[in-house]
Amino acid sequence: MAKKKGKSVSFDAMVKHFMQHHKIPTTKDVDRLLKRIDRMEKTIRSLQLARRRSAPVRGGQKPQDVGVKSAATASDLVLETIGRFNNGAGIKEIQERTGFGDKKLRNIIYRLNSIGKIQRISRGKYTVTD
Repeated sequence: MAKKKGKSVSFDAMVKHFMQHHKIPTTKDVDRLLKRIDRMEKTIRSLQLARRRSAPVRGGQKPQDVGVKSAATASDLVLETIGRFNNGAGIKEIQERTGFGDKKLRNIIYRLNSIGKIQRISRGKYTVTD
């Protein structure tokens, strides 16, 4: 019995198979990666330049307007409303005067009570501390 001679494999095909099997990058792969890296670096540089251009100049402080009062906070408004009542203000009265929702008003009253600016007279009645 004569053995059949198989198709001869070229050296290039053997090297290509070896490189693919062991995941060795070719020069073509390396060139593609280098082009991608160059594009990414270019994008990063352009973004950095754009940030530098749009960043505000930090020279000195801005001059503040003299005599202009800042807007009253919600806590200040509630404190002022409670202060208008001699016998203490109830939740409903404060809510009608300020127009705040129930949850917001409860949070403000809790905060004012914990820092000691208002005092609880009875359930739902508050007065300003001296």
